[in-house]
Amino acid sequence: MVPRLKEKFRKEIVPAMMKEFSYKNIMEVPRLTKVVINVGLGEAIQNIKLLETVQKEIAQITGQRPVQTRAKKAIAAFKLRKGVPIGCMVTLRGDRMYEFLDRFINLSLPRIRDFKGVPTKSFDGHGNYTLGIKEQLIFPEIDADKVDFIYGMDITICTTAKTDEEAMALLKHLGMPFRKGIKK
Repeated sequence: MVPRLKEKFRKEIVPAMMKEFSYKNIMEVPRLTKVVINVGLGEAIQNIKLLETVQKEIAQITGQRPVQTRAKKAIAAFKLRKGVPIGCMVTLRGDRMYEFLDRFINLSLPRIRDFKGVPTKSFDGHGNYTLGIKEQLIFPEIDADKVDFIYGMDITICTTAKTDEEAMALLKHLGMPFRKGIKK
């Protein structure tokens, strides 16, 4: 079964982008390469069980087991030693990526309190978009009654776009709700 967003990309977005940017070849159209979800937990230094809970929740959200991230260097002020687990991350590609993005754009983002759209300034200059989420409760897979710790995460959407304008157009076509009236 082909994900709904992938089907939309092939049938609607590719022709629209070719017309909008006057591409001559289908392969010139920017596409998604991966989505990376990263959770950094400074509190995991004292309580390692916290990291296990977060990993289970991220696995529920993404459908893929996360990888532990470890400290690259020691920082005495934070009582942090090199090699200590301080977070986790997941890289989604292919059908899982499209499924996650579909659920994220259509179900999770509208559940954010006082949501006015995502910022347009979060592009990196190479066609990638990073968005910070303040709490995991916006995902419908998480049961709010069983949550004992609220944490945030960074979601990075990587594309093959050469410019931020192309990437923004691609994400708009995919349904990303950008804020109105705010330009770079």
